[in-house]
Amino acid sequence: MKPQELEDRLIDFAVMVIGVVEALPSSKAGNHIGGQMIRSGTSPAPNYGEARSAESRKDFIHKMKISLKELRETVIWLKIISRKGLADELVTSGAIKECGELIAIFISSTKTARIGDL
Repeated sequence: MKPQELEDRLIDFAVMVIGVVEALPSSKAGNHIGGQMIRSGTSPAPNYGEARSAESRKDFIHKMKISLKELRETVIWLKIISRKGLADELVTSGAIKECGELIAIFISSTKTARIGDL
């Protein structure tokens, strides 16, 4: 996957996360989870943008790991939303699937980048 394609995919994922958050109920739990998920689910795209401009391989790996961390947090929030039934299952299952695929891409990319450090 080309870097611009991954960046576009992360932007689309951020938009998907916003849609899930906007569908959450206006309750104490919905507001808390929504706030957490907005932060974690929208940050991988700009963090990846920073990784693309990294000053070194070590800096690139660090920024990629930040994106990966945020994606992992987001998938947990999505699973909580799904299990509690706070949003439409079709929407959450698609977001969980996409987040899982993005996590796999970031794991692979950081492993590949680390090979150059050995």
